[in-house]
Amino acid sequence: MDNGGIFTPQLTDDGSFTFFSQEFGEAFHSQHGAKQEAELKFVNPLQLKEKAQQPTLHLLDVCYGLGYNTAAALETIWAVNPDCRVEWVGLELDASVAPAAIAHNLFNSWNPEYIQILAKLATSGQVKTERLQANLLIGDARETIRQVYLSGFRADAIFLDPFSPLHCPQLWTVEFLDMVAKCLKPSGRLATYSCAAAVRTALLAAQLQIGATPPVGRRSPGTVAAQKAPLPPLSLQEQEHLQTKAAIPYRDPTLSDPADVILQRRTIEQQTSSLEPSSHWKRRWCQKQDPKS
Repeated sequence: MDNGGIFTPQLTDDGSFTFFSQEFGEAFHSQHGAKQEAELKFVNPLQLKEKAQQPTLHLLDVCYGLGYNTAAALETIWAVNPDCRVEWVGLELDASVAPAAIAHNLFNSWNPEYIQILAKLATSGQVKTERLQANLLIGDARETIRQVYLSGFRADAIFLDPFSPLHCPQLWTVEFLDMVAKCLKPSGRLATYSCAAAVRTALLAAQLQIGATPPVGRRSPGTVAAQKAPLPPLSLQEQEHLQTKAAIPYRDPTLSDPADVILQRRTIEQQTSSLEPSSHWKRRWCQKQDPKS
């Protein structure tokens, strides 16, 4: 099912490297840049520079992958407040990804302290220092998120970074995102690169407010969510997208269905829905942006 631990580094536009997942048919990061994506799609929208003023921060990294999001977060937090204590939990399906990133020296340009942390997480899954307590949980995130919730861990910031809904719908469902949202502090924030209407609908169903984050390497924005914090507003175009069939969310009632079952369930619901087709929405907005078309 996975790459068997065999990964080939792919150069991205900012000079950092990513991997390609054979199982999910996608690269782990956009071509725009793995490191920039971590900073602009996650670290900045999560307001980690501001949150670093706190004596302790709790971070949850859903789909740890190569480790860029976590490395960028720690670098940002400790640059602002070297005394900030970080309690971190990461979820990852494929145990071979993080060791491969270390073996290929993908972080050699980083401060040695962060390389050491990532290397230890890759080999033992745990790091414990005076200012960091980290645990990487390997397995289906639908199961490990239950462990996180039951442990009482509540995050100031959540990185939601699975592969795309088309290839990994099981981590974008109403049920999974509800569990993720329950692991967020009332003052916390969640960020993801996705602006898919189905994802945003699921976040709303989890009793979160949503906002848009600036595009990075593509036209589409990302999404930031929180229980009550003021967020960058969605455009009218984005708001209307949530009223189309594209906004019908993925569902996984038992948190155990395979991807094809989840996709088929949503297709059936879309076929019977009276909501506007997203193609109509798209055509309408294309005409507004280019009246001559």
